[in-house]
Amino acid sequence: MGGVTSIRRAVVTLPAAELGPDNPLPPLSPLDEVHHVEDRDLHDLPRDMARQIRYEPLRSLLPVRARDGYGRRRAPRDLDALVLENDRLAVTVLPSLGGRIASLLHKPTGRELLYRNPVFQPANFALNGAWYSGGVEWNIGATGHTTLSCSPLHAARVPAPDGGEMLRLWEWERLRDLPFQVDLWLPDGSDFLYVGVRVRNPHERPRPLYWWSNTAVPEECRVLAPADAAYHFGYERRLRRVPVPLHDGADRSHPLDSRHAADYFYDVPAGRRRWIAALDADGHGLVQTSTDALCGRKLFVWGTGPGGRRWQEWLTEPGTGGYCEIQAGLARTQLEHVRLDAEGEVSWLEAYGPLDAPRDGAWPDVVREAEARLAAVLPRASVDAAYAAWRTRADTDPGEVLATGSGWGALEVLRTGWKLPGTPFPEETLGEEQQPWRELLRTGSYPEPRRVRPPGPSLVAPHWRDMLETAPATPSAEYHLGVAQWHAGDHAQAVRSWERGLELAPSLWPLLRCLAVADRLDGHRERAADRYAEAFDDLCRERRDDGEAWTAASAALGREAIEALLAAGRPAAARAVWERLGPDIRARGRFRLAEAALLLAEGRREAARAVLDDDLEPADLREGADDIDRLWARAGDGPLPARLDFRMRPEGT
Repeated sequence: MGGVTSIRRAVVTLPAAELGPDNPLPPLSPLDEVHHVEDRDLHDLPRDMARQIRYEPLRSLLPVRARDGYGRRRAPRDLDALVLENDRLAVTVLPSLGGRIASLLHKPTGRELLYRNPVFQPANFALNGAWYSGGVEWNIGATGHTTLSCSPLHAARVPAPDGGEMLRLWEWERLRDLPFQVDLWLPDGSDFLYVGVRVRNPHERPRPLYWWSNTAVPEECRVLAPADAAYHFGYERRLRRVPVPLHDGADRSHPLDSRHAADYFYDVPAGRRRWIAALDADGHGLVQTSTDALCGRKLFVWGTGPGGRRWQEWLTEPGTGGYCEIQAGLARTQLEHVRLDAEGEVSWLEAYGPLDAPRDGAWPDVVREAEARLAAVLPRASVDAAYAAWRTRADTDPGEVLATGSGWGALEVLRTGWKLPGTPFPEETLGEEQQPWRELLRTGSYPEPRRVRPPGPSLVAPHWRDMLETAPATPSAEYHLGVAQWHAGDHAQAVRSWERGLELAPSLWPLLRCLAVADRLDGHRERAADRYAEAFDDLCRERRDDGEAWTAASAALGREAIEALLAAGRPAAARAVWERLGPDIRARGRFRLAEAALLLAEGRREAARAVLDDDLEPADLREGADDIDRLWARAGDGPLPARLDFRMRPEGT
């Protein structure tokens, strides 16, 4: 039985943009997340939903760093892949990019069941920035796309329940400090990929948990789910229950019948089988189903408006077809977080495969027929039995290691001695970023760097903060302690730690920048501007080379300094920072926007308009941001050009 299924290494070659380095500045500002429910809507929601929407929403990106060093210049690039295959399906997984399933090919028909992006183009959609579209992604952490979207996961072979091979992916999710695993399994002769997922909480206190499996499919389809109502959420940030499929005069089960981008979270009745399908005009497509723990189902559409179309082009290649997303999660909506008990875990099994069913006709009839077709090819009892069989292998130690993720899980296991059967985080996976924290753990002292360079990442969990508070008060220890205190909400103490660090530090700019952020958020614009200018001067004096780390620091600090100086009404000082940035940095699309803002502050409207009229491509433009709209309103004439129109809100909202 197991001889047919195989896992092999492969290479996927795509036109791809480089990811670039992470932003070295700790993200101290509150999280700017577009998925936020207005308080006025909470009163009309079911009590459990409202309670889970209020339950520990993410306030900060720390300890994760922002990932904004990518661009839009693409060149052929080889991506390491793992292919899981039987005689019916070929599943291509990208372990270095969040473990995403890039392709799900049904071999008997030759049909690709997913939307397979023909390029790799990061864009600013993940919680920490870089994200790319297509395939099946595993979203864990908090509302939004996971910070692991473009990060490597651990991967290994594991014996499957039928005696064949299973591909295990696992990592340590750092926003909530939770280890998780994803096991991909193709039973011999099966048309369905099984995916077993487990998330564990090894801590002594409960943790908020978020999970949504997100599948991109071609948008020229009809999406079916077993519900006659859904909770609609759009970029106007209103959550309300609407009928399915007809709403506001349009059939929302057809993605191209929606003008504006929106989420539809299906209100699947209790006891009903959990599934969602996307079928093309001939009734062929993909179905996803699961055990009942994964209870939520969702459709996301970009809409046919100019903003949605522009984003589709931005994320792929014009003319290659658009996509929508069908998703499955642990709650009814993505605005909720569920409680994972102390020392507890949650697990479930998903199945992905082809479905052939008539899609046209009255909603109750086509849903009923699709569910009957699903029951015929994959009975609900078979999914439950597969889950029970998978659970017997969930703790099995991995065999051959196929890819390596981060060392953060190894650091936590080293600190606690936790035993996590099935998901080892061996000490040999510790890397350069973990080494100073390993030394703090062993010696009680945070080491000073041996050479001048931008600071490494901070850790902010209470146990690390406690260790920093008792460590010798070196400049680096005070810097990281301040970051941890800031994350904990003790802003006054964080400022005192950074100020103490300034008295000792040979490198001033990291501490000055932290103090500048504190001033800006407290409304002290002038003092923030002063500190940003001083920090940038110090960075320019200290910078040792044109390496990746120093360039990333110059770009990140320069951008923040220009914004702060302009906010304080000091364009001349902002111009001085601009002139000291390297030409490669000034040529980036985001800095062209900063240049336009600077020119407007100098009263040079025509020059600012010329910048916007140029072939402007700000690679890290944020989902839902209105930067370009506001600049155009000040510098442009007439309507916003289509190439700059990324607006997602309905008109008048």
